[in-house]
Amino acid sequence: MGSDTPDYKDTLNLPKTEFPMRAGLPQREPDWLARWEKMGIYDRLREKTGRAPFVLHDGPPYANGHLHIGHALNKILKDFIVRSQQMLGRDARYIPGWDCHGLPIEWKIEEQYRAKGKNKDEVDVVDFRAECRKFAEGWVDVQREEFKRLGVTGKWENPYLTMNFHAERVIAEEFMKFLMNGTLYQGSKPVMWSPVEKTALAEAEIEYHDHKSHTIWVPFKFRSAPDAIANARVVIWTTTPWTIPSNKAVAYNPKIAYGLYRVDETQDESWTNVGDLYIFADKLAADALDKSRVTTFTRVADVTNDQLADAVCAHPFAEMDDFWSYDVPMIDGDHVTDDAGTGFVHTAPSHGADDYECFVKRNWMDRMTHNVGEMSEFLPHVPFFAGLQVFDHKGKEGKANTAVIDKLVEAGGIIARGRVTHSYPHSWRSKAPVIFRNTPQWFAAIDRAVGDGQDTYGTTIRERALTSIDKLVKWTPQTGRNRLYSMIEARPDWVLSRQRAWGVPLTCFTKNGCLPTDDDFLLRNDAINARISEAFETEGADAWYKDGAKERFLSGIVNPDEYTQVFDILDVWFDSGSTHAFVLRDREDGSDDGLADLYLEGTDQHRGWFHSSMLQACGTRGRAPYRGVLTHGFTLDEKGMKMSKSLGNTI
Repeated sequence: MGSDTPDYKDTLNLPKTEFPMRAGLPQREPDWLARWEKMGIYDRLREKTGRAPFVLHDGPPYANGHLHIGHALNKILKDFIVRSQQMLGRDARYIPGWDCHGLPIEWKIEEQYRAKGKNKDEVDVVDFRAECRKFAEGWVDVQREEFKRLGVTGKWENPYLTMNFHAERVIAEEFMKFLMNGTLYQGSKPVMWSPVEKTALAEAEIEYHDHKSHTIWVPFKFRSAPDAIANARVVIWTTTPWTIPSNKAVAYNPKIAYGLYRVDETQDESWTNVGDLYIFADKLAADALDKSRVTTFTRVADVTNDQLADAVCAHPFAEMDDFWSYDVPMIDGDHVTDDAGTGFVHTAPSHGADDYECFVKRNWMDRMTHNVGEMSEFLPHVPFFAGLQVFDHKGKEGKANTAVIDKLVEAGGIIARGRVTHSYPHSWRSKAPVIFRNTPQWFAAIDRAVGDGQDTYGTTIRERALTSIDKLVKWTPQTGRNRLYSMIEARPDWVLSRQRAWGVPLTCFTKNGCLPTDDDFLLRNDAINARISEAFETEGADAWYKDGAKERFLSGIVNPDEYTQVFDILDVWFDSGSTHAFVLRDREDGSDDGLADLYLEGTDQHRGWFHSSMLQACGTRGRAPYRGVLTHGFTLDEKGMKMSKSLGNTI
C-alpha cells in the first residue's frame, strides 16, 4: 500500500467487541468437557424418573491402537441418536465398551517378548495373560480419553470390558449353557486355519483377496473299472497341489456329460503321449487338452455314470511309496461343476468343506487324514514332504506346492501346470492366506434342537435366528435384513474354539477313554459349573489356568483323574456376542428385558457382531438380543479402501 493511500479501516465505522476473533476451540473444548464431567452431566440428564428407556448397545471396539476417523464416525452417529432420544423424552442409556481378549493383543506381547529374547512358550500362562490384561487396560484408557475428546456422551467412568471378572464369568456361563443344552460338540473337520496365527478362524475373521496359486492337471489311473474305460485315466484339476498327498477320492457329477478322449498329436515337451486315453467333462475337454499341449485329439466314446460309479482309482503316488497304496474311489457329488477345470474334483476330506461333507454322507470318517500341522507343515509320517510348509510364518509361500508338483512329474502324474490368480481366503488380522485343515475343534450345532424350553421362535439356533431376522428386528436399511438372513441361512456350525491363551477358556472337561460321539464324553454337572462361575467372579478366567484347577473344580463330585481339562479359548466373537447378558441383562443401567433397542455399527458387522450376537443369544435366550439394527458405511482412504488399523491406512 502506497504512502498516500489511506487505511480504509480507519474510514469505516466498524463494530467493536471484547470477544476474541477466533473461538480457540482446540484450547477451550477440554475445559468444557472437564466442566461437564465434574457436573456429572450424563447422570443428571437421567435423574428424572418415569421416562421410557431407550438403549443403544455399544459394539465394543478392540482395545489396541489409537482411534481413527472410522471410530469417530461410528461413535458420533451413536451420540446423535442417544442425545436426540434423550431430548425426545426417553431415558437414553449408553454404556461404552471394549473388546479386550484375542490374538492382536497376544501378538503385541509376543513381539515384546521376542525383542527381549524371551520365548512365549516358556512363560507361565497366567503371567502371559497378566501382560495381555495390562496391555489392554492401557489402550482402554487411551481410547476412552480420545472418545471423550470427541464430545461423545456416555458412562465413561464405568464402561464394560470383556475382560472384567464379572464379564468373564458370564461369558463362561453363556458357554456352559451350550454345554448343558446339548448343542456343544467336538468334531474333527476342516476349518479355516491361519498358519501365521496358528489358530482356527471363524468366517467372520476371513476376507478374500486375489492370490496367485499353482494349478495342475493330474491323471488318476484306474485300479479297477469297466472294460470300456479301464485303460483310460480320469483327470482332476486343482489350485492346491499340496493337498494331493491327502487325496482320498475323485468326485464327479451325474448331471455332467463326460467323454473318453484319445491323444492323436502333441507339441514338443508335452507330458502326454500319442494314444493316451483321458476322461473329461465334454464342455472342458478341449481347454484341458490344449493346456496339456495336445494339438489333435479324438472323442472316442461317451462315459456313463454307471461306468464312473464302478471305477476305483490308484493314488498318483501309489507306485512311489506304500503310504499311498490305498484305493481311491469314484464318488458322486453335487458340488462338482463343468465351469472350470476338468469336470472331476480331487477330494481331500481333511482339506475342503465339500470334500468333508461327501465323506460324512458316506460315513467314511475313519478315512480322514492328519498330514498337515499347525504351521501348515507336512507332519513327519508323510513320505517325501515331511517338514515342508504350504505358507511360512510370515504368510509367504513355502516349498510344499512345488515339491508335490516335482514329485508328480517324477511319477508321471501330471499332464499340465500353470498359475492362476483367483479370490482366496485370508485372515483379516494378519492379511496372510489361510488353509483348510482338519483339526479337532469345538462347535455349536446350529441345526440341533436346543432343548431349553425357549422354543417360541424355533427349536434350533438357525430357526430362531431366521425367525428373529424376519419378525423381531427392524432393519435400517432393509438390505441389512437380506445380508444377515442369507448368511445365517447358508452358514455351517459355529467354530467356538481357538488355540490361543488370552481369552475366556472353554470351561468343560472330557472323559478319558471316551469318543466325542459317546454320551458321557462331555462332563455336564450344574454343581461343577457353579464352582467355575464363583471362581471366575472373584479371580477372573485366570482361575482356569492356576495349578490344581481341575482338582479344585471336580473333587468331591467326580474323580478328577478320569477327566481331561480343555484349554482352548473361546472365539472372541463369542465374547462380544455375549455382551447382551453381562451388560443389558446384569447392569442396573442396562435394559429392563435384557434387550437392546438398537445396535448401530458399520456394514461389515453383518458378518461380525450382529451375526455372533444373533447366534449366541438364540442359543441361550431363544431370540435376537436386539430390536433394531442400523448400519452405516465406511470411511475410505485415498484409494477407496476401508480404513482399518490392521491396514495402517487410518487418519
